[in-house]
Amino acid sequence: MRVCMVAYSFYESDNRVMRYAEALAQRGDQVDAIALRRKGDKKKEILNGVTVYRIQERELNETGKLDYLLRLLKFLFSSAWLLTKNHLTKRYALIHVHSVPDFEVFSAIIPKILGAKVILDVHDIVPEFFASKFSSGKKTWFFKALQAVEKYSAAFSDHVIISNHLWEKKITERSVSPEKCTTIINFPDQKIFYKRETGSRDKHFTIMYPGTLNWHQGLDIAIRAVAKIRNSIPELRFFIFGDGPSRIELMELVRQLGLEDTVVFRSPLPLREIAEQMAHADVGIIPKRNDSFGGEAFSTKTLEFMSLGVPIILSKTRIDSHYFDDSMVKFFEPENEDDLADAILLLAKDKATRDRLAENGLRYARANSWDENKQIYFNLVSSLTMLS
Repeated sequence: MRVCMVAYSFYESDNRVMRYAEALAQRGDQVDAIALRRKGDKKKEILNGVTVYRIQERELNETGKLDYLLRLLKFLFSSAWLLTKNHLTKRYALIHVHSVPDFEVFSAIIPKILGAKVILDVHDIVPEFFASKFSSGKKTWFFKALQAVEKYSAAFSDHVIISNHLWEKKITERSVSPEKCTTIINFPDQKIFYKRETGSRDKHFTIMYPGTLNWHQGLDIAIRAVAKIRNSIPELRFFIFGDGPSRIELMELVRQLGLEDTVVFRSPLPLREIAEQMAHADVGIIPKRNDSFGGEAFSTKTLEFMSLGVPIILSKTRIDSHYFDDSMVKFFEPENEDDLADAILLLAKDKATRDRLAENGLRYARANSWDENKQIYFNLVSSLTMLS
């Protein structure tokens, strides 16, 4: 069977896209992926059996709605052209389109007319995502327009995958019937995220955040928390791996607080490389805000840290309270830098608590890994393409 993944993201850094594509390739399907390109990347490359087409360069430096939209539209038309061209020669049985944005699903319009089945995979629920990104309220024309796009995109698709159960409830109430929707959370691939023997650690106590640098991720809260306790933990180092629209502001905040020797920014890395870095952290930190988007966005990094055997400090958002409890993560009150500082201080001083959280988290992650759950996706693909 021939399948194509389409995602406005960097393929080798996107766990969700890579996980589906490699799973299909490993079972014998022929898989392509259409994605973004960083400067210096090859335009076409085969990675672990998946042919990756990188059709458009992107820097995470959009200045506003129009700038962001123009880049999305450019990718829409470029991916539609390549999909159509490839389909006329390869005949894809399935095209799996990953949102954001929802309307990227219309890049598959010609292959769908010619018989291909289409999945829309909603990584981030778009109306709430853009409302958070551009500070737009739910009563604005912008939000309502995005809801309409969500509804039409779901109607065009043969099936919708949603990335967590809170969003499943929301999207089935407003845009798609429950029968046409399947929830698949961001299960970690344990061939990449597994507990390593990291050996003896250096003198530093390392906390780490890997991911996109957006306002809703709450990195400014974490940086302020670190500033409160740096004198209590002089060996503390906070590594931030990632890029995004908040990077410049966060670096300026670090400068203002005099934390240049404590908070270290690093560029984003491909998935397999970032897993190695995460495995050497003493504590993972996910300091999301509990707003209409961040409070319901399931962080991929939570289960990845757990799979690596790294204890986590986690903002007690609605979504994280739904999936986790105090036995497996150290919660702190969202947007409370004092509570976060206390949580970091506790884990820095209490190795027994770190070990307990790591052990319980690892057990939970192993039961909620991709290997344990990928059959859900295979069954869906087979039902859509009528293959056994």
